[in-house]
Amino acid sequence: MRVVIVGATGDAGAALLRRLWAEADLDLVGVARRIPEPVGIRRDVEWHAIDLVAEAAADRLADVFRGADAVVNMAWRVQPSHDARRLFRTNVLGSREIARAAVAAGVGSLVQASSVGVYSPGPKDGFVTERYPRRGVLRSSYSRHRALVERMLDQVGSDYPGLRVVRVRPALIFDRTAGARIGRTFAGRLLRHRRIPLVPAHRRLRLQAVHADDVSEAYARILRTDVRGAFNLAADPVLDSRVFGEFFHGVRVPLPAPALVGAAALSWWSRLQPIDAGWVHLALEAPLVATDRAATELGWNPRRDAVAALREMVAAVGEPRSEDPDRSGGVRHRT
Repeated sequence: MRVVIVGATGDAGAALLRRLWAEADLDLVGVARRIPEPVGIRRDVEWHAIDLVAEAAADRLADVFRGADAVVNMAWRVQPSHDARRLFRTNVLGSREIARAAVAAGVGSLVQASSVGVYSPGPKDGFVTERYPRRGVLRSSYSRHRALVERMLDQVGSDYPGLRVVRVRPALIFDRTAGARIGRTFAGRLLRHRRIPLVPAHRRLRLQAVHADDVSEAYARILRTDVRGAFNLAADPVLDSRVFGEFFHGVRVPLPAPALVGAAALSWWSRLQPIDAGWVHLALEAPLVATDRAATELGWNPRRDAVAALREMVAAVGEPRSEDPDRSGGVRHRT
């Protein structure tokens, strides 16, 4: 099976590359803006450098996609958060070019990395299924872009029923790589001490998380089946102020939503941290999700709980980020 991963050098793409590398019958193709150094697992990958927003990107992508059984779109930017136009071009218009190329190349399956951020505001005391409305959280550009891409995929699936379209909607993705990346930010300098004296508390500040390797396992199972539609991915427990307070040995301090939003906005405009206030709105408004469909149809269950994933991420804060996605240092054997 020939699988093309667009965005294969990003955090999520690299995690998926590690997982699929273990499948000896897969021919892996990576697409990125720049071809990475051929070390570790990357030596076994066919690489193509394509900028999704460049002229004729769809034509170049179609050439790469021809003969592929599946295309997995992991390409997504959240930075630079101060350049909304650039994010829209890459995330929304770039995803459109990938879908167009997949149709033109006659690819059998298009698997889109989406997010629980695609959902409309919803409950924090219950769990929604994949059928919940997908209009996004309007005050989050990330959420709006996710909703736009999924609406585009709805149309593609309707117009081309022969193309199997799957959307993967994970909660926050934590792992060691994410911790190393966060370590370079202002927030990373705080987390490096493994202690936050004052933990903000709000009744709607309840989040879900999942480990990157568990997300990659879901992708691997999707590629081996003929499922269509969307799959929520998250691990227990729900992360709230009580869990964060115990984890970071901090005291919970109740704060109203405007204070949380204002603090994020002020620190973002001051460039103390890279997360704009839209992410706080998303955290407060996005619903909690159920993962029953992934368990039933994929046989998927997370191997790490959300606290373990958080622990791994925080432990890696301050570590240098490795450019080699091969954690094993092994040699791939084909059978």
